[in-house]
Amino acid sequence: MVLNADSTALETKHLGFTISPHEECGVEEAVRLIESAGGESVVLTLGPQEAVEQLRDAMALGIDRAIHLQTDGREFDGQATAAAITEAIRTDEAATGPFDLIFFGSESADAGGYQVGIRVAYALGRPCVTGLKGLKVEGSTLRCEQDAGGGRDVYVVPLPAVVTVKEGLNLPRYPSVPGRMRAARKPVVASTPIQAASRLEMTRLTVPGGPGRKTELLGRGAEAAPAVVEMIRKAGLL
Repeated sequence: MVLNADSTALETKHLGFTISPHEECGVEEAVRLIESAGGESVVLTLGPQEAVEQLRDAMALGIDRAIHLQTDGREFDGQATAAAITEAIRTDEAATGPFDLIFFGSESADAGGYQVGIRVAYALGRPCVTGLKGLKVEGSTLRCEQDAGGGRDVYVVPLPAVVTVKEGLNLPRYPSVPGRMRAARKPVVASTPIQAASRLEMTRLTVPGGPGRKTELLGRGAEAAPAVVEMIRKAGLL
């Protein structure tokens, strides 16, 4: 793990990007629902130009269209991310009608804040159930299942709703070559969101310490033999 010069972010210039396993399961579940019940599916992400690759991967699986909230690479915190996504959803719904179900990953792979989905649901005034390992649309309601140790907690909420899902909800498929060819022709609507002022402030990151690995020089050549024997004895091997 390498921090940037002012210790406010990870150095990412040599890294690739992907969506988290939780989000992969959300995309897969959306595709399955459309396959079984019909309708339209939309994938949305907030990030730099490189994020379009992940949108194309989702459309290769069967998602119909994509929304890209373009950034210049600067990080949006949970509050600003939720505000940008909420505004994009409202804009899209004004043109096409409300989404019945909005999926989020349980938490982001980088910050692990667990808050974006809940913030969006609150802003939209819709019920939200988090950490799902199972769900089923039943008419105008959604049956939601959370793991609870030896069993599952079950909640039934009205649609439209917002959910956050966890890895293991399903087994995501991989994009096929024909799927990738179709995805190249599907629409991606891009816009640049305003980064809302936030009351959350990050001042500095630190790499957590730990015991690590320690090397002890016992000596050189034959003179190290007594120390090696003593170490073996302490380890209970003699």
